[in-house]
Amino acid sequence: MKSRRNFLKLTLSVLPVVTIRRIPGILRNNQLPKVLILGDSISIGYTPFVKERLKDTASVFRPVFEDGKAENCEGTTKGVENIERWLGNTKWDIIHFNFGLHDIKHVDPVTRKNSSNPAHPHQADIKQYRKNLKEIVKKLKATDAKLIFATTTPYPDKTNGPLRKPGMPEKYNEVAKTIMKKSNIPIDDLYAFVLPKMEKLQLPNNVHFTPEGYEALANQVADKILENLK
Repeated sequence: MKSRRNFLKLTLSVLPVVTIRRIPGILRNNQLPKVLILGDSISIGYTPFVKERLKDTASVFRPVFEDGKAENCEGTTKGVENIERWLGNTKWDIIHFNFGLHDIKHVDPVTRKNSSNPAHPHQADIKQYRKNLKEIVKKLKATDAKLIFATTTPYPDKTNGPLRKPGMPEKYNEVAKTIMKKSNIPIDDLYAFVLPKMEKLQLPNNVHFTPEGYEALANQVADKILENLK
């Protein structure tokens, strides 16, 4: 866990110390396409590698706080509440987004804090996830940016942290894929990419990845972005 914290601290230090609303003029006037990455801590891990890979091709951003720390976009509930703030007033060329991993986890119905109790509800059940994701997609499509949806990555049957039952990513991804298909949004299938090499890319008993795992995810994400920039 300590090594993971050190890795995230290192990777976050290379992110642009700006909020989405306050992109420096030198970047705002940059002729490179502007790419926005929205997602949870998995995307926080691969964003620096994507930024480096595309440094001569696109300007890559993600939501960050005033102190430069990357903001975790978490699940669709937070997404519905904050999507306009994350979009800001920038004209994005591509938006690569993901929601699902936080929706799947169980939370205390009273405190809404993470829970390991299987009797407690998901942060957003399938029905709520579908409704929230449709609303987010509607707002993203209004930007006229090219959209790419990344599927939720798999995880071991037993993980540290809040309860996430086995098999849930497949169910949530199925809902998301149906929505994206109806909206003509291409899919970056990170689930399928990770599944055959989980032991190599992922931390033991964890939803998160090793540095090599995040770099592998970044190459997949960067390739999908480049494909859509063409």
